[in-house]
Amino acid sequence: MTSLCFWAFSLVPGLALELRVAVEKNVGELTVGSSTPARIRSRSGTVLGNLSQMNAFVARSTGQAVALDRWQGDQLWIEPTNHGHVYIGDRWYRGKVLIVRGRYGVTAVNYVDIESYLYSVLGAEMGGNWPIEALKAQAVAARSYVLYQRDRYGNGTYDVGDNTFWQVYRGMQEESSQTHRATDATRSQVLSHNGQVIEAVFHASSGGHTEDVEQVWDEVKPYLRGVPDFDHDSPNYHWRESFSQWEITRRLGGVGTVVGIFPEQQSPNGRLVTAKVVGSAGTAIVDGEDLQAALGLRSSLFTVTSGGGYFTLSGRGFGHGVGMSQWGAKHLAERGYSYRQILSHYYRNTQLAQLQSQ
Repeated sequence: MTSLCFWAFSLVPGLALELRVAVEKNVGELTVGSSTPARIRSRSGTVLGNLSQMNAFVARSTGQAVALDRWQGDQLWIEPTNHGHVYIGDRWYRGKVLIVRGRYGVTAVNYVDIESYLYSVLGAEMGGNWPIEALKAQAVAARSYVLYQRDRYGNGTYDVGDNTFWQVYRGMQEESSQTHRATDATRSQVLSHNGQVIEAVFHASSGGHTEDVEQVWDEVKPYLRGVPDFDHDSPNYHWRESFSQWEITRRLGGVGTVVGIFPEQQSPNGRLVTAKVVGSAGTAIVDGEDLQAALGLRSSLFTVTSGGGYFTLSGRGFGHGVGMSQWGAKHLAERGYSYRQILSHYYRNTQLAQLQSQ
């Protein structure tokens, strides 16, 4: 097995530890509430009134303002008292919520401590009962990833969203004693390269070998290098999908009736970078990830055979294949490897660093 190593700690100063997470965006109305009595504040911080506990209230966009019960404003804060929790949409969340009027409706932004945020992310992205060292590795990767995403894509209203583009965050319903334990044990730890927090992308299963990042996306990064994976126990290590010629033609389109799909460019590990789609009305060169998305496949690591009016796609892995493999991390944790060793295997040329709050 590949040799895994340890790091020393360094400091990355000046990073805020509160996140602004958009959990509902541009909706006409939104159910909100609090587990304890909650204060309603205006944009300037003036207390407008109080919400009673364990009751549902509807926030609406009037076109000119956010309306919540008898209060209105372009922004309204809901702040639970006594360490209460806030209800947004259909879930409970830690922290507080800012409801903002936008052009197309209201947006709910959950202001939450990054560590509390990770309690949920670990359960949603990996599973609350996975081995503790795998969950610790996920905690460090997810903490690093959200800070990178915040700095790259955050805006004046929110830092990150809550779906798979960012990383999945579903509030308190995804928490468990294990996600708390793993987050607390790695509190404030991130991965850094040249003094900067890295883009610690991760995926479910690579299919045997992770990818150099430039084989999947455009930017070369020295810490996202392809390495042997240990994901053989993944339920998606091998998979197969079959499509009729009619169905694959309907999904791809633009070339007439599809008669063949052939690799045009592949990564060293066989992942499709581009493919040639041949049809009765022409030929198209398609990006591998676009082809994967159009056909709803688990990864772009697959081969195609056809015959009898059907196309059979045989593949491996689940996800883009860059960075940490979650099923590989699970296997290594079960074999006795620490989260530091797991992270050093999947993220090369990095240091484990300690955040300092502002």
